[in-house]
Amino acid sequence: MSWDSYIDNLIAQTKDASGAAHCDKACIIGLDGSCWTTAAHANALKLQGQEGVKVGNCFKSKDFTLFMTSGVRVEGDKYNFLREEDKKIVFAKFKGKGALTLQASKSAIVIGHCPEGGQQGNLNKGVNVIAEYLESLNM
Repeated sequence: MSWDSYIDNLIAQTKDASGAAHCDKACIIGLDGSCWTTAAHANALKLQGQEGVKVGNCFKSKDFTLFMTSGVRVEGDKYNFLREEDKKIVFAKFKGKGALTLQASKSAIVIGHCPEGGQQGNLNKGVNVIAEYLESLNM
């Protein structure tokens, strides 16, 4: 099964009334940090090295101290941790680069990126739709 179509769905869910999408890149990883979506997708968020494992470990343990002290690292960039909600959603920002929303389901983490100037609220909605759908499938 290819998970890449979920990237397209997430991006579509972030569109505003004018049709502009507020997500330019996304990926889905397992709680173990393994990639579910592929880097081949044009809008893939490409995690490097141990980035996926570190994100997975934080969500699996529900301990976001690493993010609070060292930021959220994605594609080699350090995003400043803004906050977490319910031990399953994390928000981060990198001035001049954009924002991240990460949300866990039972076995996966959906990660979306909003470009600088985009509306992170729309990104939050799109990430939530995919994460809740996975949750409904017991994933």
